[in-house]
Amino acid sequence: MNGFGGVDFLDADAAGYRAAGDALLETGVTAYLPTLITSPPDELLAALREVPAGPERPRILGVHLEGPFLSPQRLGTHPPSARADPDLELLDRLLDGGPVRLMTLAPELPGAAALIARLQEREVTVSLGHTDATADQANAAFDLGVSTVTHLFNAMRPFVHRDPGIVGAALARDDVIVQIIVDGIHLARETAQIVWRAAAGRVALVTDAIAAAGESDGSYSIGSLDVEVYEGAVRGPEGVLAGSALTMIEAVRNLHGLGVSLEDAVGAATTVPARVLGSADVGRLEVGLPADLVVLDDNVEIARVLVAGEVHVAA
Repeated sequence: MNGFGGVDFLDADAAGYRAAGDALLETGVTAYLPTLITSPPDELLAALREVPAGPERPRILGVHLEGPFLSPQRLGTHPPSARADPDLELLDRLLDGGPVRLMTLAPELPGAAALIARLQEREVTVSLGHTDATADQANAAFDLGVSTVTHLFNAMRPFVHRDPGIVGAALARDDVIVQIIVDGIHLARETAQIVWRAAAGRVALVTDAIAAAGESDGSYSIGSLDVEVYEGAVRGPEGVLAGSALTMIEAVRNLHGLGVSLEDAVGAATTVPARVLGSADVGRLEVGLPADLVVLDDNVEIARVLVAGEVHVAA
């Protein structure tokens, strides 16, 4: 998520992270990755320095860098001036600058394979996104060990029956986790159902939330971009979608509302995202693991939230 509860993570300080964390706990989030969108390197490095390193509640598992190595054709609302072609020196600066855990990049860019190799060396998960990759280009990256795709269908080459692109490549494989934004805006109901039927068990819910999540409609920003939120849809200039105002509990309810069992919908918000990161100590309930618990009532409303066994929210 790019922000939450009125806080944009690109500009957040310690107080901002505390405020966002409190708001996230109220919506059942016990662990998350703040996302930093494409921005000038100095701004990214400054933002990385502000990420809390202590025992925050909810847990901050690391940072998701969404860019800057993205396709110029599929930027969405990411600023073109800050986009960069693959550059190992720049990548190392960013990785040295803070707790990067996940990076989204476009695999078709010249030099992307070297970035993937470096990220894997540094134990950073690679996700494909904001990309114009063909199926062949996507499969080449998957064969290098990339195993997930950022917000499937959005900001990527469209699926066409003779040109399935990265969408078709990801759905056709059993070793790729597909991330989707189930807010009723980014994907049509039928599209989300097709994804589930093709990839049940390897679908990860993401929110792509901005500072408006947990807040009311109105004017907000994501980085340097001014956006408007109306009836839950976040749009930048010319009406382009710019993230969401979705909460994770809403995403779970929405997926469940598409006919997915509650157990599987919860899994798409917990165990599957943990697999994206290769994390063994979050997203599961098991003896010896941290007691991060969200208790739901029969209406899928949050009754209690615990992090490390401590109650932080109670109805």
